[in-house]
Amino acid sequence: MALEDMRQPIESGCPDGFQYTHPVMMKNYGQWKWHDHPRPGVLRHVAYSGDTIWTVKAGTQRILDVFTLRKLCDIGDQYADGYVRFTLRSNIEYMVTDEAKVEPLIKALEDAGFIVGGTANSVSMISHTQGWLHCDIPGTDASGVVKAMMDELIDEFRNCNMPNRVHLTTSCCQINCGGQGDIAINVQHTKPPKINHDLVSNVCERPSVVARCPVAAIRPAMVNGKPSLEVDEKKCICCGACYPPCPPMQINDAEHTKLAIWVGGNHSNARGKPTFQKLVAAGIPNNPPRWPEATAIVKRILNAYKEGAKDWERINDWIERIGWPRFFEVTGLPFTKYHIDNWRGARNSLNASTHIRF
Repeated sequence: MALEDMRQPIESGCPDGFQYTHPVMMKNYGQWKWHDHPRPGVLRHVAYSGDTIWTVKAGTQRILDVFTLRKLCDIGDQYADGYVRFTLRSNIEYMVTDEAKVEPLIKALEDAGFIVGGTANSVSMISHTQGWLHCDIPGTDASGVVKAMMDELIDEFRNCNMPNRVHLTTSCCQINCGGQGDIAINVQHTKPPKINHDLVSNVCERPSVVARCPVAAIRPAMVNGKPSLEVDEKKCICCGACYPPCPPMQINDAEHTKLAIWVGGNHSNARGKPTFQKLVAAGIPNNPPRWPEATAIVKRILNAYKEGAKDWERINDWIERIGWPRFFEVTGLPFTKYHIDNWRGARNSLNASTHIRF
């Protein structure tokens, strides 16, 4: 193979996606006339040229093994046009230009155990961080939470019954590379790290650990005549950032590592400005392999949203309209002092609400 024919590395590390794009999509790039939503999991785009392309979307278990990938690609070769793309949440999308291929493709996917859906006003597949499989810091297995929770919410994925789309996210730790969403399930460490001082000097590069702490709670120390580290527990926010560069600073704990539920995060600015998510439930047991307590709270919030929101309201819009006191009332979640925004600029943000004045 000639060197110019090989895929060349680029600075960003990501290959050019256009080389794998369906030819009809490339031909009509930026020239789409209209699109619609014939059924859950299927999108139809029509170009000014008259070309039409259907996209069929199916959910996966998120962490994909090579056998599943081969099965999905074989389905694409046999029933579609052989072009696929994966979404942020590891859903797979097939592109076809022949409407007659759509139903056989859906049947093949469902016969193989995959669920077609996740479009329009449905509950999206949950995006998450890597969990125990890849990450060096997880307080839980986010991919396991996804599997357990989506087993309970799969009908909301395959149907479009919500007032608007609902994005769910999970994060393995409080550094939260899982991002924010309409509902987010995040880990909550509740105790500072326990330090094995005998191992620190052999394992940890102490200046790097000190620099890693976002609140300057870690400093060098001599313990039992050996170089080590100490934590100012009054400053420590229990984020876990110190653990990857220094495993002897163990922060995961079977009893004190919990889950927390946040709601109202929204990156979109289509109808209003983007919003940050806010804590609504904390101290939820980190209870693998099915995490029933966290799943029950998420279902309770979704049911209240489904019953009480107006068409096209995202979860943050719904809460903003009814107010936080009413939100806690309709979801049955307890309101505690820990839900009160108490950072330095909190007075301004609270006074922006029509429901709470200080």
